[in-house]
Amino acid sequence: MANKQGMTLQKRYGLIGLALIAPTVLILSAVIVYPLISAIYLSFFSIYTPTLKGSFVGIDNYVELLGSSYFWFALWTTILWTAGTLVLQVVFGVGMAMLLNQNILFRSLARSLVLFPYFVSTVVAVLVWRWLFNDLYGILNHMLMAVGLTDMPIDYLGVMPNAMISVITVGAWKFFPFVVIAVLARLQTIPEHLYEAARIDGAGAFGRFFDITLPQLKEVLSIVILLRIIWDFKEFDLIYLLSGGGPLNNTRTLPLIVYQQAFGLNQMGMAATYAVAMMIVMLVFMLFYLARARRSAT
Repeated sequence: MANKQGMTLQKRYGLIGLALIAPTVLILSAVIVYPLISAIYLSFFSIYTPTLKGSFVGIDNYVELLGSSYFWFALWTTILWTAGTLVLQVVFGVGMAMLLNQNILFRSLARSLVLFPYFVSTVVAVLVWRWLFNDLYGILNHMLMAVGLTDMPIDYLGVMPNAMISVITVGAWKFFPFVVIAVLARLQTIPEHLYEAARIDGAGAFGRFFDITLPQLKEVLSIVILLRIIWDFKEFDLIYLLSGGGPLNNTRTLPLIVYQQAFGLNQMGMAATYAVAMMIVMLVFMLFYLARARRSAT
């Protein structure tokens, strides 16, 4: 009798657990699973965006994509953008976090101000940077010419490689506070006696960083790098507003092609194909990264 009551109570708890988790499962299915399945489904059709009508073409979209030089060049551009902005975010983010972890003057104010780029609207940030980059009245060109570093205004967004460097710089400035937040939180939990022992042993600043700080930051940096790769790879609005993919499509990444295919060329099926290709590329990179991180952890 007691066993039956226990089993009945266990079933009730199980049903309660299912009822509690059901809303989360439904929401995830609505915002993740359904759009994903829809994108894969649309990628097998040639669909006209305004009417959302078209015909089944099978794998023709994928054959066209793999044979298109635009896809491979955009993939390389996307990888270059992601790698460039990620390196700058990590380097400056870790450096700034270590500085803000020190007992400096106005540390609380500095910690608040460093978050400003991350919280400011992307549209506002791009407008400010486009004004700074302006070749006629931008303050950057004015300062460079005033100190004699250049005789002519620099075209930051109209020629290569200036455009890519400028886009990467703005992206790193916009998103590096995320790295600062995560790394600073981890730095504050590192035991101080580890540094004291290293100082007694005669370790310098670089020795303490590579022997103590960096190993302690390894786990949080792995998570930060993983998240930033995902977010930077699919970044759209900053690049679109800053350069529009120019000059001559040299900064056009895969998200911009998806937008162009869907709303510029009205080819929703091909846009879905590019989106699925993006997902596959990101999945491959993530699996490779996770496998490497797992091997280094063991």
